[in-house]
Amino acid sequence: MQRKAYVSGVAALLAALLAGCTGSSDDGGATDDSNPGGSGTATAAAEPGRYRTLPEPCSAVGQDTLDSLLPGIQQIADEEQRETAYAGEPTLTYDNDRKVGCRWKVESTSATDHLYVDFERVVSYDNAVSDDSQAEQLFATRQTAADLPEPIASESSSPSAPSSTPSSSSTPSESADSPASPGSSGSPEGSSSISPSSTASATPAELQPRVLDDLGDEAFLDDALSSSGSTAKQRTVTVAFRTSNVIVTIEYEEQPATVGVVPDSKEMQDRARKLASRLADSLAE
Repeated sequence: MQRKAYVSGVAALLAALLAGCTGSSDDGGATDDSNPGGSGTATAAAEPGRYRTLPEPCSAVGQDTLDSLLPGIQQIADEEQRETAYAGEPTLTYDNDRKVGCRWKVESTSATDHLYVDFERVVSYDNAVSDDSQAEQLFATRQTAADLPEPIASESSSPSAPSSTPSSSSTPSESADSPASPGSSGSPEGSSSISPSSTASATPAELQPRVLDDLGDEAFLDDALSSSGSTAKQRTVTVAFRTSNVIVTIEYEEQPATVGVVPDSKEMQDRARKLASRLADSLAE
């Protein structure tokens, strides 16, 4: 008799539990709404990025642009070598839909110029984060790593200011500290970056590393001059910008063949920015 009472008690308990589960479902369906896999969260997937493919990087830069950024390319006498120089060298990549790049290097009697163009398509693997948002976060990280200086008001510039600012933001002032020689420059076009008149006319705020407001969704420019001692100084101008889920990076370097000659900051920045604008326009088409 005790065994039958025990079995009856278990059956009654199970019946009560089943009734409770059924009742909670009938009273408003709170259990379904709290389910992480329910239909309430399945529709929250973020929008994909605008770009699904990337351009061919070595063809993205036109011959006229290469003539401007790499002046020595037109000095190459051998036609086959000149065509090879124009063609550039693709960078090694394992996914052409995600990251591609191209490099050019041209040596001349006055300088050695390097150009590197990189395209990166950012894809988010989090359904709650869009490709654009992921690209924005990545770009912010790279901009922070560039360590751009705070903008300097033009009124703060003075003849004695260059000696107190040894950081990368003082690169235009370093040009002023270099020996001046008429007509000498890091490029055959004869820019006068080391002449007193040109350095005095450009305020530090115009040439220091900075955020750019007129390129893509967001952009920045960095300008660094190496302190290589007895050898010729190399200037590297970097322009990076983001358009939707694609990040484009341009690195433009020049090292004069003559010690004491400093590459022109304004000229190199102008060339790099023009290329960046053309690439941004081509992506927008």
